Amino acid sequence: MTLAKPRALLIVEDDPALQKQIRWSFDQYDAIVADDRESALAQMRRHTPAVVTMDLGLPPDADSVTEGFKLLEQILALEPDTKVVVLTGQNDQANALRAIALGAYDFFTKPFEPEILALTIDRAFRLYDLQQENRRLQSMRQPDALGDLITRDPEMLQICRTIEKVASANVTVLLLGESGTGKEILARGLHNASPRSESRFVAINCAAIPENLLESELFGYEKGAFSGAVKTTPGKIETANRGTLMLDEIGDLPLSLQAKLLRFLQERVIEHVGGRQEIPIDVRIICATHQDLKALIKEGRFREDLYYRLAEIEINIPPLRSRAGDPALLAHAFVRRFAEEQNRSGLMLGEDAIRVIEKYSWPGNVRELENCIKRATIMADGGHLTAQDIGIDAAADADDGAVDLRKVREDAERKAVVTALGRSNGNVVRAAELLGVSRPTLYDLMHRLGLKA
Repeated sequence: MTLAKPRALLIVEDDPALQKQIRWSFDQYDAIVADDRESALAQMRRHTPAVVTMDLGLPPDADSVTEGFKLLEQILALEPDTKVVVLTGQNDQANALRAIALGAYDFFTKPFEPEILALTIDRAFRLYDLQQENRRLQSMRQPDALGDLITRDPEMLQICRTIEKVASANVTVLLLGESGTGKEILARGLHNASPRSESRFVAINCAAIPENLLESELFGYEKGAFSGAVKTTPGKIETANRGTLMLDEIGDLPLSLQAKLLRFLQERVIEHVGGRQEIPIDVRIICATHQDLKALIKEGRFREDLYYRLAEIEINIPPLRSRAGDPALLAHAFVRRFAEEQNRSGLMLGEDAIRVIEKYSWPGNVRELENCIKRATIMADGGHLTAQDIGIDAAADADDGAVDLRKVREDAERKAVVTALGRSNGNVVRAAELLGVSRPTLYDLMHRLGLKA
């Protein structure tokens, strides 16, 4: 029987007596010792330890913290996932906090209690293992049509299943929802899951183009059709032939163009502006709007016959404030993306930032959250984004006044589970720890609530 090799623990300490004490206290690990910055970096490259304990006062000037902070930055630049536990002297709170801001996992003052430090080191190893397992599972995920959509909300997951079902059917889809809820991501996902995925996906915002230009943008124009038309130019509908055309903000389409769009949907032919030739088009139409089209119909601003042509399949997308667990889950994903873009590997969300993100109502939905995290990632000073970095004023959720005890309990369980999964970035082991239950218990809860692992 082969015994497992002990985990490597790098100890950076220039005091021989303290080196000996730490090695003796943690003999369950393969303790590797370094007494200055250069030797510590050499050991990092040779052994790639998951956890490092280090003193900030290192040669050649052990009375200064300059070498220690240089080493901390170099370790995290070399291996961003490494958990660094900083050992400081008494009355050195400012440097300890500075180390945490730079990305250190934790700090202890000397003299330390070996039992307490051992618990911290053990937690650091477990967190490192969880992060590596999470990355391994993510790398095994097969790319899918809705891969850009991040959610654990049951209603959004049902919408994803609806998208997958209707993708292969040649029907017109109407996406309804507030601005910033992800309508274009769903439209692209629908296109990518359809038999038309090899052809183009073309999107046009009906509210962003002046009325006098919108017709030629949609239907194209012939040379000489108007001043400036120096050559025959295809429109968006023609460009999307054999693919998918998304008409965003369809509620802003002028009535005159609504009639022309209806004719195209009925006959599947178009004519260029200034042209007479009918051009057959095979394209799938996906429309989106944040407006109430039925209210616009009553006001005479939208054609009822066009609405029924467009709404063969109608999908209502819930706002972010209604998606339990999604704000924190999305925030984790945005931090990871923007940290990579800004070359700030290892940047993470702090607990206070997560609480603020969960409480805020996000009137601008996912787009507002994305912009907020991007700004915070650029402006943050430390290794963790704080509530102050997020910079929003979150109000507590209002009580809905529900009195059905069974429903209240089930809703509370569902909210707690999806919130924990969101906070833990989808890691079931970490979510179980947050909830204070075992992993099998959490799996049972997820199964009973209809939540997928």
